[in-house]
Amino acid sequence: MAKLMNKKLEISLGSYSDKGVKADNDDCLGFLIPDKHPLRNKGIVVAIADGMSSSEAGKEASHACISGFINDYYSTPDSWTVKSSSQKILSALNSWLYSRGHTDYQSARGMVTTLTLLILKSTTAHIFHIGDSRIYRLRDGELEQLTRDHRFWVSDEKNYLNRAMGIDLHLDIDYRKVPLEQDDIFLLSTDGIHDFITTKSLKEILTSSSSNLCDTDLLNQKCLKIAQLASSNQSDDNLSLQLLKIENLPLPEEEEVLQTAHELPFPPPLEPGMILDGYRIIKEIHASKRTQIYKAQQQKTKQTVILKTPSINYQDDEYFIEQFLHEEWAGKRIDSPYVLKIISSKKKPHSLYYVTEFLEGITLREWMQKNPLPPIEQVLPIIEQITRGLRAFHRLEMLHQDLKPENIIITSEGKVKIIDFGSVKIAGINEMKKQTSDEIILGTVNYSAPEFYLGQSGDERSDLYSLAVITYELLNNHLPFGKDMSEKATYRQLSQLQYVASIHLNPMVPNWMDGAIQKALSLDIKVRQEDVFEFLHDLQHPNPHFLKTSAIPLIERNPMLVWRSLSIVSLILNLILFYLLAT
Repeated sequence: MAKLMNKKLEISLGSYSDKGVKADNDDCLGFLIPDKHPLRNKGIVVAIADGMSSSEAGKEASHACISGFINDYYSTPDSWTVKSSSQKILSALNSWLYSRGHTDYQSARGMVTTLTLLILKSTTAHIFHIGDSRIYRLRDGELEQLTRDHRFWVSDEKNYLNRAMGIDLHLDIDYRKVPLEQDDIFLLSTDGIHDFITTKSLKEILTSSSSNLCDTDLLNQKCLKIAQLASSNQSDDNLSLQLLKIENLPLPEEEEVLQTAHELPFPPPLEPGMILDGYRIIKEIHASKRTQIYKAQQQKTKQTVILKTPSINYQDDEYFIEQFLHEEWAGKRIDSPYVLKIISSKKKPHSLYYVTEFLEGITLREWMQKNPLPPIEQVLPIIEQITRGLRAFHRLEMLHQDLKPENIIITSEGKVKIIDFGSVKIAGINEMKKQTSDEIILGTVNYSAPEFYLGQSGDERSDLYSLAVITYELLNNHLPFGKDMSEKATYRQLSQLQYVASIHLNPMVPNWMDGAIQKALSLDIKVRQEDVFEFLHDLQHPNPHFLKTSAIPLIERNPMLVWRSLSIVSLILNLILFYLLAT
C-alpha cells in the first residue's frame, strides 16, 4: 500500500478589533489553533463576543466568555463530542454570568454578551451562536449568513436583544454543523460591522482580485478594509471581525488510522524468552484466529504485563487493523480501578501491539460456572463494580457495546474489571467518521441491546441492557428470555420474547429487584432506567413501583408452600369427617 500523505486541517486567519466611536471596546476576539496532540483532537476554535452596551459589565462578560470557553474546551476529554463539550461549558459560563450580574451589579443585565463560536474539527464546522454577532461563509463566490440574529424588533428604528449570554438562567443557544470544503472563507463579525455594510459590499471585498486570501497578512488587510468601510458608513459601535480561510483539509479519519497502522509491521509469532521492545515473553496465554495474548515482563522495571498482538492472518485487512488500533486508543483514555489499564510506553514501538496490566484471576463466566446460584449479597458487589466501570466509559461518552461475562475479570483479590475495548464506540471519534447505513454489530448475541439488531444507534442505556442480562444470569443461572436471540432478529421476533420472572428460577430474588431488571431489559430504550447508577440504586433499594406492579400468583411464587397448605387443609377435613362419622 502506498504511503498516504500526512494531511491535516490548516487555516489562515486574520482579525481586527477597535473601539470605533465609543469610549471603550466591549468586543472580544479569540482563537486557538492547536499544533500538538492531544489538543489537536479537539479542533480549532475561533470566537467573537460583543458585550451588551446597556450592560454594566459588558466588556468583562465578553472577555470572560471567550477566555473561559477556550480554556475549558481544551480541558474536556477528547472522547467527548464537540456539541457535548461546548454545551456543558456554555451552560456553566451562562450560569456564572447570570449569578455575577445579579450578585455584583443587582441587575438582570449586569453581565450580558453575545457569543458566536466556530469550531473546526476534521472536515466539519460546528457553530454555536447566541445574540446578534454573525458568521458568514463565502463558497464558490456566494456569501451566505450561517447564523440568525436574536433580536426583537419593536419598530423599524428600535430593537433589542432577546437572547444572549447572562440574560437568563435558561440558555437557549443555536447549534448547527456544516461540512467544510477547501478554500471556504468564514467571516465572524459584531453588529458594528455588519449593520453598516451591505452583503453586496462584503462580498465584493472578500472576492476582490487584489489578493487571493492565501495568508494571514492578506486576511488582516481584508479585515481592516471592511472595518474602515463600516466606520465611513457612520458605524456607531465597536468594530470587530475575524476572517479565516480553509487552506487544507485532513484525510478522512479512517485513512489517518490506516496510515498510522501501515507504518508499523505486524510482530512475528512470539515464543517464551523472546524480547520485543524491552518486553520478555514469558508464555502465550491465549490465541485465536484474530489475536495472540502473551504474559510478559518489562525487563527494566520487572513489571509483569500482557502483550496483545494482531494475528498475521489479518495483515492486509484494513478494517481489522483499524479496530485493533481503536482498542488501544479507547483504553488509554479510561482511568478507573474497574477497567483494565492500558500501559503507555515512552519508546516508539517497532511493531503493532499494545500492553495492558496483568490480571491474576478468572472471567466472570468461569466464576458463574463455579457459583451457579450465588447469594444475592455476593452478586450485588459484583454488579456495583461493573456499574462503576461502565460509568467510567459513559463519562467519556464511550459505549462499551460488548459487555458480557467473558469480558469481565474477577481478580484473585475479588476486584472486578471490565476488559476488551474492541467494540467501544467513541462519540468524539465517531463524529469525525463518515456515516454508513450498514454499520457492523460488534456486540454478542443475547447480551447486545435490541436496538442494535434493528439497525438503530444506541446510547448508555444499551450498555445498561447488557448489564441487566448479566445481573439476571448471575441471579438465576439462565438467560432472561429463556432462549437465545437470533443475530438477525426482527422487531416482531424481539417483541414476542417473553421475560421469565426470576421467581420461576430463584425464589430468593425479591420481586422489586426482578422488576428493576425487567425494566432495564425493555425492548424500548426509552423505558429503561436513565443510566446504570439508577439501575444499581433500584437493585439496592426497594422501589415501590416494582412492589405494586408485581402480582405473581402464590402458586407460581412458592408452589411448595401451596401444596403443603392444601395437604394440611385436606388432612384436617378428613379428620373432621372421620370424627363426624364415628359419632
